[in-house]
Amino acid sequence: PGLIKIRLKFLNDTEEVAMARPEDTVGVLKSKYFPGQESQMKLIYRGQLLQDQARTLRSLRITDNCVIHCHRSRGVTAAAPALPEPGPAGPTAPGLPLGGGTLMVPTVMVVLALGWYFRINYRQLFTAPATVSLIGVTVLVTFLAFGVYGQ
Repeated sequence: PGLIKIRLKFLNDTEEVAMARPEDTVGVLKSKYFPGQESQMKLIYRGQLLQDQARTLRSLRITDNCVIHCHRSRGVTAAAPALPEPGPAGPTAPGLPLGGGTLMVPTVMVVLALGWYFRINYRQLFTAPATVSLIGVTVLVTFLAFGVYGQ
C-alpha cells in the first residue's frame, strides 16, 4: 500500500521495475537499486537530469508506471568495481549498437570515397578550390571518425 511502480530503463533497452514510496528521495532510490554506484548513476525523468538527491518523487511528479532513464557514467571508483548493466544473458557483440547514428560515419566515408573517385577520374570538372575543399572535408571527417570509434 502506498507504493508506486517505476520503470527503470537502461541504454541497452532493458527495463527493471522499481517499487518506491512517493515520499522517497532520488538519493534513496539510487541507494536502493544501485548500491555502491550512486555517484555513477544518472537518472533522467522527462528529459531532466535528477541532480538534487534530496528531492522527493512526489515533488518531481513521478507517479505510478512512470519511466526513469538510467545512465551509468564511466567515473572511476576505487571502492567497488563497476557491475555490468542488467541485460539479456549471452554473448554480446563489442562496439556500438546498430542504429542511425552508428551508420552515419560509414555513410559519410562512402560519399567521400565517391568524391575522391570522381576527382581522380574527372579532374577537369574539379577546380582548385573544390579540390582543397575535398581535402579539408576528408581531414575533418577522418578526425571525427577516430573520435567516434577510437574510444
